[in-house]
Amino acid sequence: MEHSFADLKVMVIDDSKTIRRTAETLLAKAGCEVVTATDGFEALAKIAERRPHIIFVDVMMPRLDGYQTCALIKNNREFSGTPVIMLSSKDGLFDKAKGRICGSDEYLTKPFSKDELFGAIEAHVQRH
Repeated sequence: MEHSFADLKVMVIDDSKTIRRTAETLLAKAGCEVVTATDGFEALAKIAERRPHIIFVDVMMPRLDGYQTCALIKNNREFSGTPVIMLSSKDGLFDKAKGRICGSDEYLTKPFSKDELFGAIEAHVQRH
């Protein structure tokens, strides 16, 4: 099944260049406009400016981790409705629970597949 997410703005926040590149390549092929950031601080500035429809955020990042970044996004009235998907190499129950507490909409374990990535978008983004 071919995925087409034309006109969809997706943000990927991860300090790993490999993960950012992988996600960006997959998403761009599906027609998404991709915005990347290396950490939470950079992401927060870009979110206000670019207004992504969905945000993928790595849990383990320097300065501001994924949970803190997610909480800041969800606590902002303007962006609280934006779906936030946590990305983590850990698949623990504790981590998933922590993700839910800070308001994340889903939790994907890295390395994620193309289907998981697109599945999360389909599940959380309302098509206009």
